[in-house]
Amino acid sequence: MPTFALLCLSPDPQLREQLLIDLSCLRSHFLLLAAATPADADRQLAALQSQGQAPAVLIHDGHWPQEVALLARSHAPCRLLALPEHRLQADELHRTVTGLASQFVMAHPQADLLDYVQVLDQRSLVEAHVDRKLAEYREGFMDYTHDSDEAVSQQVLDGLLRFFAERDEGHACRRYSPGHVLTREGERNDFLWLIASGEVVLRKRDESGVEQEVVRYQGGALVGGMSFVTGEPAFTTGITLAHTDVIKLDKRLFAEVMGSQSDLLPAFTNLLLRHFNRRLQNSINTKMELQRTLHSLNEAYRQLVENEKMVMLGQLVAGVAHELNNPVSAIIRGSATLSELIPDLVNLDLQPEHKTLGNLTLCRAMQVQALSTSVQRERARQAEGRFGDRQQARLAVKMRLDDEVSWRGWFSLLSGPERDALLSQLEQFHEAGMFLRNIEVCARRIGDLVRSLKQYVREDSRAPVFSDLHEGLEDTLMIFENRLKQHEVVREYQDLPHLRCYPGSLQQVWTNLLANALDAMTEPGTLSVRTAQPEPGWVTVEIEDSGCGIEAERLPHIFELNHTTKREGHFGLGIGLSVCQQVVQQHRGRIEVNSTPGQGTCMQVWLPLGGPDDSEEDKA
Repeated sequence: MPTFALLCLSPDPQLREQLLIDLSCLRSHFLLLAAATPADADRQLAALQSQGQAPAVLIHDGHWPQEVALLARSHAPCRLLALPEHRLQADELHRTVTGLASQFVMAHPQADLLDYVQVLDQRSLVEAHVDRKLAEYREGFMDYTHDSDEAVSQQVLDGLLRFFAERDEGHACRRYSPGHVLTREGERNDFLWLIASGEVVLRKRDESGVEQEVVRYQGGALVGGMSFVTGEPAFTTGITLAHTDVIKLDKRLFAEVMGSQSDLLPAFTNLLLRHFNRRLQNSINTKMELQRTLHSLNEAYRQLVENEKMVMLGQLVAGVAHELNNPVSAIIRGSATLSELIPDLVNLDLQPEHKTLGNLTLCRAMQVQALSTSVQRERARQAEGRFGDRQQARLAVKMRLDDEVSWRGWFSLLSGPERDALLSQLEQFHEAGMFLRNIEVCARRIGDLVRSLKQYVREDSRAPVFSDLHEGLEDTLMIFENRLKQHEVVREYQDLPHLRCYPGSLQQVWTNLLANALDAMTEPGTLSVRTAQPEPGWVTVEIEDSGCGIEAERLPHIFELNHTTKREGHFGLGIGLSVCQQVVQQHRGRIEVNSTPGQGTCMQVWLPLGGPDDSEEDKA
C-alpha cells in the first residue's frame, strides 16, 4: 500500500472527479483521495495518520481558505496547491503536482527516493538520493573516530566474513602455510589482503640486494593496500610467517562487496586510511630516527676528526715549541748582555767624533748581516797590511771598518795602542747593535710563527671567501718547519688568482698531506710543493715526497675511513685522507694520487676557482 496520499478538496463533484482522473498515473505510488468539505478532508487525513500514512499534496479550488490553511498546518509538511480559476490542463497539473510531491518525498527521511523516480521528478530525486547517501557515508565514516584500529579492523573483518559465509565461489577466504608470498617487491599487485589471523612480514631489498625486515603485521592488518589502490608495483615483499588466514580481494570482488554492503564501505575506507596513516607515521618516525642517528654519527665523526686534528696539533705544537725555544733563548741572552753593555756604553769617555763613530757602528750592526767565514778571512788578510796587526784587522772587518776610507779617516793617525783602545770601545757598540738585531730577528721569527698559528687555527666563516692559496700553504709549511729542516723543500709556485674557498678547511688538507709526506720519508729527502693553473677555471696543488710510496693494491683504499697509510711507529686514526677528500669534494674538487713504491708519492688536489656551490654554503 502506498505510504503517501494526494487529496483533492472541492465542493464541485465534477472537478473532484476530473482531478482524480488527471492524476491517475500516480496511483501506483500515491493514494488518490477526494473530499467535498474541510471536515471531510480532516477525517480522511486523520485516518491516514492512524495508519502511518501521510498526505503529500493537498489540492483545493480556493474555497475555505482559512480552513485549508489550518489543515495544512495540522498535517505538515503537506504541500498546498491552489487551483487557478482558469483551471489547469492535465499535463500542466501533472507537472505541478509531481514537482510538489517530489519536494515532499525528498524532505521525508524514510522515503525510498529511487522508488519514486519512475513517477516523479527523476533528476531531483536521483541527486537527492546521492546527497543522502553521501551524508550517510560521511556520518558513518565519522562514527569511527573514537574507535581503535583493532575495533575498526574487527568490524570490517566481521562484515567480510558475513558476506563470504553465503557466497565464496572464488575462495576469497584462504589459509596459507608459512613462507607463502603475498606480494613481491617491484612486481604488479592486483589483490588486497586482509589478515584474519596469523602473521605476515614485509621485507625490502637494500642497496646490496639483501632483503631487510621492514614491519610485521598480524590479524586485522592490510597487506598490499598502497599498490592495490594506486596500481604501482609492490613496494615490499609480503611473506607469511605462520599459518595465516586471509581474505583476498581483487578489484571486481572488492566493488561487489562494497556495493552489496554499503554500511561496510565507510568502515573499510576508514581502515584503509588508518593503514596509510600508520605507514606514513612509521615513515616519519623512521626518518626522524634516521636523522637523529645521522646527527649522532656526524657528531661522532666530528669528534673523530677533532681527535685526529688534536693529535696532529700536538705534534705540530711540539715542533713549534722547539722553534720558539731558540729565538726566545736568544732574546733572553741578548737582553742580559745588553743590560750589561748599555751602562758601559753610556759611561765611556770618548771624543765626540769617536762617539759618533760608535753610534754609526751600532746602527750598521743592526742593519747588516754577518759575513761568511771565508769572506771575513780574505778581508782580514787584506786589512792586516794597513793595520799591521791581525787582531785589529779582524775587529775592523767584523765592524765593516776595514776599507781604505775608514782607515784614513779614523785609524791611520793613531798609534797601535790607541787603535787597540778605539777598536775595543767600538766593538762594544758593534756587539750592542748585533744583539739588538738578533732580538729583532728573533722577535720577527716569533711573530711569524704566531701569525701562522693564528691562520692555521682560524675558524672558517659560514660563507666562502676569496683567499690566497700560497699564503695558506706557506702558513702550513711554517708550522712544519722543525720537521722540514732535515729535508730539501722545493717550492714551485705559479701566479694564481685568489680562490673562493674555506681557507681553514683547506689548511687542514695541506696539513694532512704534508704530515703524510713527512712520515713517508725515513731518510732526508725532497719535499716538493707546486701550484699551477692547468686549465681555465681550475687550480692544482701538488705535494710530492721522495718517501716509501704506496703499494698498488692499497691505492684504491687510501681514502676509506679507518684505512691508514702510516708506517709502524707513526700514529694515525685512518681518517686524515678521508677528511681531505671530504673537504675537497665540498669545494667541488678532486684528489688524484700517483705513487711508486720505493720512490715516492704525489698527491694532486684539483680545485675550481668558483669554490663550493650554494647548497654547500648552506651546510657550512
